[in-house]
Amino acid sequence: MTKSSPLTTISMFIALIAAVVILSTISEKIWGGKPETLPEPTQLSISEEMTLKDFGQANGLTNPALKEIFSLQQKSDLQKSVSEYGTDDQIKFLVIKKLALVAEHETKNWKKIVIKFAAWFSVLGGIFLLFRKQKVSPSRRKITLLFSTLIFGIVLGADPSPMGTVKDAIHLFGTSGAIFPPRMIALTVFLLIVFLANKYICSWGCQVGVLQDVIFRLNQNDKYKAILGNQIKLPFVITNSVRIGFLVLFTLVAFLWGTDIIEPFDPFKIYKPLHLGITGGGFVAGLLILSLFVYRPWCHLFCPFGLVGWIVEKISLTKVSVAYETCIACRKCESACPSTVMSAILHRDKKAIPDCFSCYVCRDVCPTESIQFSTRKRSLPPVGHFDKSAN
Repeated sequence: MTKSSPLTTISMFIALIAAVVILSTISEKIWGGKPETLPEPTQLSISEEMTLKDFGQANGLTNPALKEIFSLQQKSDLQKSVSEYGTDDQIKFLVIKKLALVAEHETKNWKKIVIKFAAWFSVLGGIFLLFRKQKVSPSRRKITLLFSTLIFGIVLGADPSPMGTVKDAIHLFGTSGAIFPPRMIALTVFLLIVFLANKYICSWGCQVGVLQDVIFRLNQNDKYKAILGNQIKLPFVITNSVRIGFLVLFTLVAFLWGTDIIEPFDPFKIYKPLHLGITGGGFVAGLLILSLFVYRPWCHLFCPFGLVGWIVEKISLTKVSVAYETCIACRKCESACPSTVMSAILHRDKKAIPDCFSCYVCRDVCPTESIQFSTRKRSLPPVGHFDKSAN
């Protein structure tokens, strides 16, 4: 049995998933505290003859809650008729919206959230400074991805996550018409990272993204060749079409029926495995097995933030570019890239450029150091550049 044998790959894969599940279970128990799921929208009892006080008593709402919901100024306002604040439907909407925001706030572990964002800023900043100009060996890449899996996933858990900022925002607005400001701030921060440094938050900081990535790398030797079976590159026109269609479906279901269709098989629950049912566990297991052969399948096929981040990525300040004046058209970068993105960047054939996860493989295999991760503007290859026989 050699170091890069299929049996070794399978063994490492099983050991990794077992470690994630066991350690995440322990970590979740240590954190304890608040649940990370929201209650279903409240069914309210209301009639025109009710006062606000009656309305509160009928629906289990305290006076302070009524004061906040209806912006009451004094205690005597509790005797006002509930009909003064709108129709039954308007009042129900107002109350459900406010209760949804309260529930959102109460289900968050704010201490963990603050720690996690501090970790994101420090770790991602360190990785950016370390890797932006230095080569990244396959072993160093795996170690870094494992470290991110440990910190952002196992230790700090499933929530918050880049995906959650989009998924939960859509679901909350669809079910209650509410917008949770802290989530919008988090989404803005994540998209700002994308704007400044490509999809760096997905590349090295997303719990599920880095886990999929390290699994994919486990099935590669030092020459970026598959050890077990074949690693395939799905056409971007297919993956992005599926991703767009899935987000449209998710949004429609959230608004029409108030259902979060991702929740039952949310892959982020790998970091809170006690919440994974049989269906969810089966899906996540299949997704992780698929990650051995397809680069980041959840990111490319289903992730709502993946789609939003890909759009913002188009105007990212720092990105992969090619210096064609030194490029010898060997296409080693295109071959080693885990997806079809380097082919699109290299040839610039007017097709949409897929998600780039700044893994640096393209740059590391380039024999002439013509691949850069910088603010350099992408240029078009000279006519006939790839007609060279340098390879």
